[in-house]
Amino acid sequence: MNPIKLVIVGSGGRLGAALHRIYSGVYDVTGINRNDLDLKSSEDIESKLDDLSFDVLINCAALTNVDYCEDHEQEALQINAHAVRAMAEVCAKKKARCIHFSTDYVFDGKAKKPYRETDTALPVSIYGESKRIGEMQLLEVSENNLAVRVSWVFGPDRPSFVDQILKKAATSDQVQAVGDKYAAPTFTLDVAAHLNPFLKEIKTGGIIHLSNTGECSWQQYGQFALDCAVAAGLPMKGTRVGGQKLSELKAFVARRPVYTVLSTELLTKLTGHPPRKWQDAVEDYVFNYFVPQAKGAE
Repeated sequence: MNPIKLVIVGSGGRLGAALHRIYSGVYDVTGINRNDLDLKSSEDIESKLDDLSFDVLINCAALTNVDYCEDHEQEALQINAHAVRAMAEVCAKKKARCIHFSTDYVFDGKAKKPYRETDTALPVSIYGESKRIGEMQLLEVSENNLAVRVSWVFGPDRPSFVDQILKKAATSDQVQAVGDKYAAPTFTLDVAAHLNPFLKEIKTGGIIHLSNTGECSWQQYGQFALDCAVAAGLPMKGTRVGGQKLSELKAFVARRPVYTVLSTELLTKLTGHPPRKWQDAVEDYVFNYFVPQAKGAE
């Protein structure tokens, strides 16, 4: 039996690189990075993808700078929405499936409990709006396509919030993070594991939430990662992460939703496997990826 042929758009990013590395050992994978494809041009997307043979296209590419998007609405819409439609239309012609990564920022953050896939999306920023339109365009092309919402993505392929906090604490005892904004971290290696069944036996389309379970603020997230690093024996100048209010960060241009925890009940029902707790995933990352790299650089 021939292996499934995958195309991963955004294979140079934090999530795309992890999927490319992990799936390359199982499937026939073609990675496409930002130098290979102009996401600002639907014509370039169509012409480049038309030449490829694949069963599933996974789109990990996006314009993710929330504040930049706020001041560059048309660019955000092109990359986060119109480019998604262009990819989905190529997939439709090839009778291939399109899996697109979206975000918790499609919600307004006013909920008091984890958001389900059926909850109304009400973005409060251009970034969130562009990603929501991308979801809709994806599913307008085919209801068999899948939009996967993730939050606070971290992993070994590109630095994220975790790395920033730990590197700051290594040189300074003044470490701060927002204490009144809540979501759940999402480990890229866990994304690869939980998405895998959707490449094969699970053909469900629509929207799915995929994150590690539980919830935390940025401050709690950073503190836990720092505690793990200290427990692993890394020398740290700072050992406490102080709290800031979201409203104090005047450099932010766009509004941020304050609560975007994603319910993973549907994911668990479909796969039979609940994601692990965010603490377990962060501990895994710090002990097995960040610490060995930091010690190797000493």
